[in-house]
Amino acid sequence: MATKIAVIYYSSTGNVHQLAQAVAEGAEKAGAEVRLRRAPELAPDAAIDSNPAWREHVEATKDIEVATHDDLTWADAYAFGTPTRFGNVAAQLKQFIDGTGGLWAQGAFIDKPATAFVSAANVHGGNESTLLALYNTLHHWGSLIVSPGYTDPAVSAATGNPYGTAHASGAGEPGENILEAARYQGRRLADITGRLLTGTPAA
Repeated sequence: MATKIAVIYYSSTGNVHQLAQAVAEGAEKAGAEVRLRRAPELAPDAAIDSNPAWREHVEATKDIEVATHDDLTWADAYAFGTPTRFGNVAAQLKQFIDGTGGLWAQGAFIDKPATAFVSAANVHGGNESTLLALYNTLHHWGSLIVSPGYTDPAVSAATGNPYGTAHASGAGEPGENILEAARYQGRRLADITGRLLTGTPAA
């Protein structure tokens, strides 16, 4: 039976969306069944329309299913993606997570592997603090954090963030080095989750 991974993200102008697609691709290549889901948009139309790239991305991704609690109960593991908002998780993803108290009380997240990826305007724009803030929730859930660490050359080639793939969007869309790091992160999550489910030791 294939490992089931939910890749749940929020993206306003598309950078985190591209990372999410790459994480999903990596997990699928490792044999996982993947649900790619987006957090509901909370911003008013006036805010979205003030940025043409934001409106364009909203329209381009409207066919991607919105994340639900069913995706969380279905999955064996999670990958969460968010842009940084003042060094913290974007409200759209945070609200989705904050609504999981009932599942948390039932122990739905205990021992499930999870990882995260982010994007900020520049390298020092809050990427690491956002990842750590998101991981705080995973600690409370009792999930098993699967960070990329320095476990593959792809990590160092993508600015070397051991906490999770991070993109500096001020330089434009994610380059191939960043996307390959995200694919690796998805593969690593799928591999570790599969080994935990089957009791298979590391090679």
